[in-house]
Amino acid sequence: MSLAYCQHCAAPMAPAMLGGRERPQCPACGFVLWRNPAPVGMALIEHEGKLVLIRRAAAPLAGYWAPPAGYVECGESVPEAVVREAEEECGLRIELDRLVGVHSQADVEVLIIAYAARSVGGTLRAGDDASEVRLFAAGDLPQQATPRDGTATDQWLHGVVETTLRHWQQTHA
Repeated sequence: MSLAYCQHCAAPMAPAMLGGRERPQCPACGFVLWRNPAPVGMALIEHEGKLVLIRRAAAPLAGYWAPPAGYVECGESVPEAVVREAEEECGLRIELDRLVGVHSQADVEVLIIAYAARSVGGTLRAGDDASEVRLFAAGDLPQQATPRDGTATDQWLHGVVETTLRHWQQTHA
């Protein structure tokens, strides 16, 4: 994705070699479009001894089971975003226990920071971005095929979900 016009002075952007990579730069004012991954917080929530998963209602991975997750907004920390997203997507208030992993890939525009968490209140329900919410025991996690026609983000996110679910399963077997 490229920015056609400078967001500062509206001049046409042009490719420039900066830091060993081609990047969009404005020849008029010097503005450089630095493309950085957006941070996403994910929560592996234990509730009543089981793992909370939502069935994603929208892309990426629409229809797949995944831990609650969402973008970190300006004005909040990653842990604050994880707590907010959990309540929005599954109705539970949570406390974070520990960092589980950080996931990134060069061709994907997000960076996922996953935490182990436990519920401390709220009511389990499908909320934002979730068509369904369910509790899964360690031996009963959903088996989900890799998306065949998905984007690079779908393919990568599926792998991140599988990795984090395996981690949770191994620590709760």
